[in-house]
Amino acid sequence: MKFWQKVIHGTSALVDMLTVLFFMPVLLYGVYAIWDSGQIYHQADASLYENYKPTQEQSLSFEELKQINSEVIGWLTIPGTQIDYPLVQGEYNSKYVNTDVKGNFSLSGSIFLDCRNHADFSDLNNVVYGHHMEKQEMFGELEKFAQQTFFQEHPYGLLYHDEKWYSVSFFAFVPADAYDPILFDAQLEGAQDGQAYLDYIQEHAQNYSGCIGDETDSYLTLSTCADTTTNGRYLLIGQISAEPELDGKGDGKER
Repeated sequence: MKFWQKVIHGTSALVDMLTVLFFMPVLLYGVYAIWDSGQIYHQADASLYENYKPTQEQSLSFEELKQINSEVIGWLTIPGTQIDYPLVQGEYNSKYVNTDVKGNFSLSGSIFLDCRNHADFSDLNNVVYGHHMEKQEMFGELEKFAQQTFFQEHPYGLLYHDEKWYSVSFFAFVPADAYDPILFDAQLEGAQDGQAYLDYIQEHAQNYSGCIGDETDSYLTLSTCADTTTNGRYLLIGQISAEPELDGKGDGKER
């Protein structure tokens, strides 16, 4: 009888060991996944770059960032949100999908201007891309502009380039397809294209407050993935206008 008890005890111990060995990789993978996810969101945190943000008083820190990566071209801020990031532009659009502002590999990528646009934002439709991330990182907050109240309460942004801050008056939130031939056309030009572009936006906008510009102005299209359809995109569109009054911190407050 004792023999069989030893056999049963030994078998039980073996089963316990095999169970631990079976679930250990699962446990380790789970721990790694949590760590890896944390790293991704850490790399997307806007606060990592706040020391480089240009101000009205000085832009030395921003110039230091440009020395680290010569493809840094500006800065984008939307007051009242966590969207407050440097802007980059690569020679091809896929470069900054998984590359951070300093040129290092990062799954969270960067906020980047379409490679077809001019770096001075002088085009009719200047298209800027960013990942749709949880915890409101990168362009994760763009989907909030689908809510009319949020859209109305956040009517403007700030764009920095060529050593100046410019205001961006948002007038449309548009759910779109990634292959839309008008909304993602970074090479529109001329009054005819401009009027067709503005008419198209008004026709397809979910939220629309009215554009104060005309067919000859420059516009900023912020684009991120939508989680509702495979090729869905959320677009926030605004008119780029004259340099705003700043308080020296680039947040658009009056002095």
